[in-house]
Amino acid sequence: MPDADDVRTIALALPEVTEKIAWSMPTFRVAGKMFATMPEEETSIAVRCPKVERDELVLAEPKKFWIADHEAGFAWVRVRLAALDDGDELRDILTDSWRQAAPGRLLDAHPELGPPGPTD
Repeated sequence: MPDADDVRTIALALPEVTEKIAWSMPTFRVAGKMFATMPEEETSIAVRCPKVERDELVLAEPKKFWIADHEAGFAWVRVRLAALDDGDELRDILTDSWRQAAPGRLLDAHPELGPPGPTD
């Protein structure tokens, strides 16, 4: 089961990522744009996710994904770390969120991280 240390290790390994405490929790940013946070006593993460995909994720896997009330109007989804299959799944989720926040120059410079996901 991935934990907060895994989140930090994976997120900070992505290009140009910094960690910053905001709202009393760790947040991860690329080029100044937030792409992940660790609320809920670091037992979950919040990541960028287009609303259409987010709603599909929550319906398909409600034990893994949910939408916090205060984030319902935004393109973010919560992920329970204990419900993830492994570190590879966590890496995929964080990388997808990073792609949504990263500027084009980073996406172009790192094609190995895959094409950008749709944005909301």
